[in-house]
Amino acid sequence: MILAFVKLMRPQHWVKNVFVLLPTFFGLRIQEAETVGMALLGALAFSLIASGVYILNDWRDLEADRAHPSKRLRPLASGQVPVQAAVFLMFLLMVIGLGIFWLLDPLSLYLALAYVGINVLYSIRLKQIALLDIFIIAMGFVIRVGIGATVVNPNIPLSMWIMVMTFLGALFLGLAKRRDDVLLAATGLQVRKSIDGYNLEFINGAMVMMASVLIVGYLSYVSDPEVMAHFHTRQLYITAAFVVLGVLRYMQIAFVEEKSGSPTGILLGDRFLQITIAGWLATFVWLIYWN
Repeated sequence: MILAFVKLMRPQHWVKNVFVLLPTFFGLRIQEAETVGMALLGALAFSLIASGVYILNDWRDLEADRAHPSKRLRPLASGQVPVQAAVFLMFLLMVIGLGIFWLLDPLSLYLALAYVGINVLYSIRLKQIALLDIFIIAMGFVIRVGIGATVVNPNIPLSMWIMVMTFLGALFLGLAKRRDDVLLAATGLQVRKSIDGYNLEFINGAMVMMASVLIVGYLSYVSDPEVMAHFHTRQLYITAAFVVLGVLRYMQIAFVEEKSGSPTGILLGDRFLQITIAGWLATFVWLIYWN
């Protein structure tokens, strides 16, 4: 029973909340123990809130999940966790997470409340509207970054580039996830209602477009004079190779292997992507911290 409750919280998806740490990393503050501690506490609080949102989505999608080939195995859809217990856990996680933000910083609390409010609307209605559904998911990642900048003391100014790249990357991943839904719908399986607004041709074209914009955006970022001055290096362009490689690998997973339904699952299971991300991170750290 305890394992079922843990699975209901989807702790494997907490990896997404690394975005809360980005302002600390790009703000050149990872040497400051207090700043890192505040950022990690913010990531933990957001993880609890995100788990509450996952439970809300599972509750709202209970019948649809029972008809899905993989989602029917989720704790709520399979009956491993009673609905009443799941709802109680949902409220408990959100209250604890919001309480932590209330103690950390008022602005981070407002952003967390905005995240909860947007996701409530998403679960009730907005997830059924094509395009708007993936835009809301992308905004959730932008809010993560915003929270990461507000929970630390003193506040770290938000870079326009971090926000833009986060939004574009999340849109790209959201489109890849919808591509998997389109493929499932083509087999006759009932999936989310918003999938009526997508087809394979549109998704493929949109993914290629977003991949292009993402890569061009990143190249603009690493060649921006202000960015180079901030990091005290002109060699940031080296990291672009890992970004291009990572985007191409993800498109290969989506177009060739047709396994883009779970971005978190791909990240945790694909060794090629893990090595690429590790290479990008190691190169970036070397250039801005130890070079």
